[in-house]
Amino acid sequence: MKGQIYENRGGFVVRFGRSVSRWFKTRPEAERFLTGLRYEMDKGTFDLRDYAKDKPLAVSNLVTKYLAFKKTKVKPASFRNINNYLTRATDAWGEVNIKNIGYAEIEDLLWAQDFSDKTRADMKSALHAFWTWLVRRDVLEAMPRFPEIRFELGWRNIIDLETQQAIIDEVGRISVHISPKIALGIRWLATYVSIRPAEMLSLREGQINHKLGAIVIPSPKEKRPKVVPLLDEDIEALKAMPRGLPDLHFFRHDKTANGAKAGQPFGKRMFYKWWTRACENLGIEGVDLYGGTKHSTVTALGQVMSPEQIKHGTMHSTNAAFERYFQGQSANAKAAYAEARKLQHTYNGKSHPKVANASNLLGICGGSDETRTRDLRRDRPAF
Repeated sequence: MKGQIYENRGGFVVRFGRSVSRWFKTRPEAERFLTGLRYEMDKGTFDLRDYAKDKPLAVSNLVTKYLAFKKTKVKPASFRNINNYLTRATDAWGEVNIKNIGYAEIEDLLWAQDFSDKTRADMKSALHAFWTWLVRRDVLEAMPRFPEIRFELGWRNIIDLETQQAIIDEVGRISVHISPKIALGIRWLATYVSIRPAEMLSLREGQINHKLGAIVIPSPKEKRPKVVPLLDEDIEALKAMPRGLPDLHFFRHDKTANGAKAGQPFGKRMFYKWWTRACENLGIEGVDLYGGTKHSTVTALGQVMSPEQIKHGTMHSTNAAFERYFQGQSANAKAAYAEARKLQHTYNGKSHPKVANASNLLGICGGSDETRTRDLRRDRPAF
């Protein structure tokens, strides 16, 4: 396949095999193009896709296919980030052949973004996953090198469990008129530390297995089912609550108020909003919901449990034989949660009123009055 040049329409057409046809104004341009094709053929690097009219190797076309694939594989929030990063790549590279994008082009793109180093590293990861997909599909034979991006994660402030319980008590006091489940959800986040805030908010009635006394999260971030055994006092409290249909959100509004309708699920910032308000009331600054619940509890557990015990107790999975194996699998997790709740019931060695009924569990004041709590915050640092 050596190719030929023909005069046509006042110019010159290069034909190379049956699929490559390109028109040029002058013969020298046509000859240079044909010489390049012959050189690629001799080297064994000729790729018909590089010259196809529909440009199958254009960055824009490949990104479109990749995003259609990823949309069905990841959660909406993750897809929004991936879409944002790859759209920026498309804006920069457009119809450039993907084989012409290398280390320099990737580095220039990343450092052209007005991002923090952490976000820039996230974009790099999204681009790397895109190239990995291309290699896996045999679109490309190899990956380009990627620049190294260093960053340091910020520290989350944590609090002792006395302060944690005071905040939860305050949440119960100020939010009970909206829903007692607001404080309940936050208390659970502080106890069942394997559950993330988003997972807690999305919890459905059908995911609470009353027979086994556990919460089942089918598709957590870990990409595998997660089973969270409940403590006996929480199981008893659940028995006192009215149960809804399996598809209903467990954390939902019980009545129409403040713009929300009865039965409507809590918004994604519901727990965070009331946690922040309670902190403001108590004069506590710089402690977010995640740091004040999960991180603070795990830190406190480190005083009474080994790292290995905490590791096994806070991440839990199951399989098809879940009922058969549940009892043995849940032992470590339940031990960790029991220790967390025990610590939450004790203020620096002083007995804290244990949760004895559904009302207390739902966080209604929780055993301490406003005056006592405010004095406590004034006398000691918040974190």
